[in-house]
Amino acid sequence: MPPLLAGLVDDAALVSGGTSPLDAAAITDAASVHREHLSGWYSALVGPLLLPATAVSVLPAPLPGADRPEIAVIADTGLDGYLAVRDRLESHFAVRHIEVAVAKRGEDPQPGLHRLIRALASGAAPRGYAEIPLSWGLLGALDTVASARAAGAPVGAKFRTGGLAAELFPTPVELAAVICACRERDLPFKLTAGPHHALRSADPETGFVHHGFLNVLVATLLAVEGGEVADVAEALAATDPVRLIEPVRVRREEPRPLWEGFGTAAVIDPLTDLIRFGLVDGGFN
Repeated sequence: MPPLLAGLVDDAALVSGGTSPLDAAAITDAASVHREHLSGWYSALVGPLLLPATAVSVLPAPLPGADRPEIAVIADTGLDGYLAVRDRLESHFAVRHIEVAVAKRGEDPQPGLHRLIRALASGAAPRGYAEIPLSWGLLGALDTVASARAAGAPVGAKFRTGGLAAELFPTPVELAAVICACRERDLPFKLTAGPHHALRSADPETGFVHHGFLNVLVATLLAVEGGEVADVAEALAATDPVRLIEPVRVRREEPRPLWEGFGTAAVIDPLTDLIRFGLVDGGFN
């Protein structure tokens, strides 16, 4: 797996809106499948298994086959909810990081952001990602995260790029401005609820247009190289794979800058796209 793609895909099988209720059997099955990903030839592509904090109520007995599997916690009950169940989660799993929404859309993100930074400073988790709404207060929140990181806080940013309403899908220009703002602050970020496939495309069921993960990767590379918002937005809007494949191919052996990845319910889907576009060799050497 090329370094540019290492750890790009978090395993969101338990947090991606499935219709089945989350129970002990579902968690055990997801953990088993995740182990299979980590033992496959493509293991370097795969980040942690994402587990919602609400799952603590249905946790199985310590999972067989491994000592405390590594996870990342989605604090779907807020920071206080995570802190209340932290000990029990850590009795079952090794928590790599937490992801916390610090405000609802239209709210001031600063109070929640400062609470998260203080919690991380006290050892609440090895690392945290603040989910910041793409609305009022965004740039000030990014300044706060950047200042905290400069002071040693293990915190990054997370942005929602999709959902059940059209306003949750940023346009290419809006997302380009966010990526460039992170570039200006040397701020790592994650994305959620948006990229499901390599290329920008419309969901046939909802009609919502999702950002492609190759688009985001090329856009981030352009931003890091000094690209303007318009250039970055053009890459995000592209639907022709030809203009996206080559910039990724020529940088395959470089570490990926800024963008720390995204979650998907089916890790095999982005892997299949990468194989289809010739960016990984399918494990057959």
